[in-house]
Amino acid sequence: MPDTPTPPAHDGLPPAGRPADAVLHDLERFGADDPDYRHGRLWSLVYWLDEAHDEFLARAWRLYASANALNPGAFRSLKRMEGEIVAAVARLQHGDAATCGVLTSGGTESCLLAAKTYRDLARATRGVRRARMVLPVSAHVAWFKAAEYFDIEPVLLPLDARLRADVSKLEALIDRDTVMVLGSAPEYPHGTIDPIEAMGEIAARRGVPLHVDACVGGMILPFMAMNGVPVPPWDYRVPGVTSISTDLHKYGYAAKGASTITYRRLDLFAHQAFVKEDWPGGVFASPALLGTRAGGAYAAAWATLQRLGTDGYRDLALRTHEAFTRLRDGVAAIGGLAVLGEPSGPLLAYGSSDPALAIYAVGDRMDARGWSVNRVQRPEGLHAMVTAQHAAVVDRYLADLAASVAEVRADPSLARRGSAATYGMLAHVPLRGLVRRQVREMFVRQYAQGAAPLDVHAEAPGAQPGARGWVERLALRYVDWQRRRGARR
Repeated sequence: MPDTPTPPAHDGLPPAGRPADAVLHDLERFGADDPDYRHGRLWSLVYWLDEAHDEFLARAWRLYASANALNPGAFRSLKRMEGEIVAAVARLQHGDAATCGVLTSGGTESCLLAAKTYRDLARATRGVRRARMVLPVSAHVAWFKAAEYFDIEPVLLPLDARLRADVSKLEALIDRDTVMVLGSAPEYPHGTIDPIEAMGEIAARRGVPLHVDACVGGMILPFMAMNGVPVPPWDYRVPGVTSISTDLHKYGYAAKGASTITYRRLDLFAHQAFVKEDWPGGVFASPALLGTRAGGAYAAAWATLQRLGTDGYRDLALRTHEAFTRLRDGVAAIGGLAVLGEPSGPLLAYGSSDPALAIYAVGDRMDARGWSVNRVQRPEGLHAMVTAQHAAVVDRYLADLAASVAEVRADPSLARRGSAATYGMLAHVPLRGLVRRQVREMFVRQYAQGAAPLDVHAEAPGAQPGARGWVERLALRYVDWQRRRGARR
């Protein structure tokens, strides 16, 4: 098909409508530089099965593409789907007939709702006005967003030597203003499951809700356990657990975006609901953050559960765990690398056990070999979210990883170039407030009309060609300040 002229990026609305084929052709063309998730080259963001599943999701979505779950009394079909999805998730997580909840647009919304719910519960029942919540250092960043949005002070729980929440320090952090405690199953940075059973005992004894963030694990840990993989108790089997968030669009393999938040009891969920009784448009009630809720997401999520069933999910969990185990053991067998913590799966992070080996430089070399590799910090490492699809590429990944390690060992200067230099220096700059302001400024700038996507290595606007990126300049200024400070001592 010949290319059809496309309106300039700054003028997205053409004066006249364009042919449908031309528009769809442009959409295909726009993705040319996106990560290659279809061939297992991407290790985050996407949980892809195959083209047939994509087509099935599209068909299910299309049936309800215009439906809106804003009013559960209008689209009763969507309310039915939501109820059946919530019931299925609750059963997998050992809930009972009292377990309740809703479908949300994603894990972040589910986390935000839990924080808001427990803040309001504490206000209503205990008169708490300066809310605090205990978060492990490894909590997903969505919880820090919730803290900022809802004016809740995050109280950080350190990690133990296994990179799990250090339960020995939990009780001392709980006070009368604590509205909730968080545990993860697993946490995102390292793939470790927090000691939920011990945390639940403390939370229950202190009368504080315990939310389990199982956005990653909620739809795979139950099936791993069915397959005989040892998984510590993390769900409603633990008496102190009061709510759980679970992403269906991760290991539930539903379309983006679909997540659930469930509560042990309806009286907890009541504090999530919003009601405005004297609005001129009528009495209004909403169960979640969004008003309009896409019917297509409901349909695709429900359809996926029906299509895969328990046997399908067990098979996917088996293949995923086998790929995870091969990757974990393969990384540990490469000299100079070490798996961080004790990940339970299905994700992990690994770093350098040799101070002379720059792990971010290894990541750069993996990027150069066509892999999309995420970085983690504190401790520094590389990250992998493993799916069933990765079983076909683990050996190739490990071979490239070994070659990347050898390349960095042969040329240590690689640690001072590319993203290795940026990430390495930025991770060690202690002036975190300054870093935050600079990141916010640069991040916001990309949303101006006509702006390019964020590139932390890019030159500052108006800078001379070849100038250092702002992150590198910031880090180098700090290093120079620290050097001069040390010289004066």
